[in-house]
Amino acid sequence: MSRVGKQPVVIVDKVDVTVNGATVIVKGPKGQLDYTFTDKVKIEKKDKEVIITPVDQSKESRSLWGTTRTVINNMVVGVSTGFVKGLEFNGVGYKAVVKGDTIVLNLGYSHPINYKLPEGVGAKVNKNTIEISGANKELVGFAAAKIRSFRPPEPYKGKGVKYTDEHIIRKAGKSGGKK
Repeated sequence: MSRVGKQPVVIVDKVDVTVNGATVIVKGPKGQLDYTFTDKVKIEKKDKEVIITPVDQSKESRSLWGTTRTVINNMVVGVSTGFVKGLEFNGVGYKAVVKGDTIVLNLGYSHPINYKLPEGVGAKVNKNTIEISGANKELVGFAAAKIRSFRPPEPYKGKGVKYTDEHIIRKAGKSGGKK
């Protein structure tokens, strides 16, 4: 039995959920998300809850039970409050500017990096932090990971792009003299 899958997804106010077979459409103040799930789980809406049950007791059905419930819950949370991922960049001359749906990053290379944000994802820059936000948790995480991959943090001086809640373990450099 899935501990996560057994729990119903509670639909908050201002959010409308439509279940059409294996397709779930969630509408809210932050936008609309839709997803087509596998036929190994049964999805039904009752009052202000969405209940997910496995079709049979096969390993695949039981594996997808909790995953389906979590994805639907993330859709409801995304259209009601949204998701935010923070990035912090450290380094001399490192800059970031948002131009429309593109982030222009100067990260110590000979050229600026232009990264076009996915549809439905926005960004804000404050001094040395970037805030990626949107309704789709998967796309927000993907965009943040992609931006971090342009210059991952290095352990000696701490230069690079890191998540705001990430802790970089620093290493000691080479020793300066003879032993």
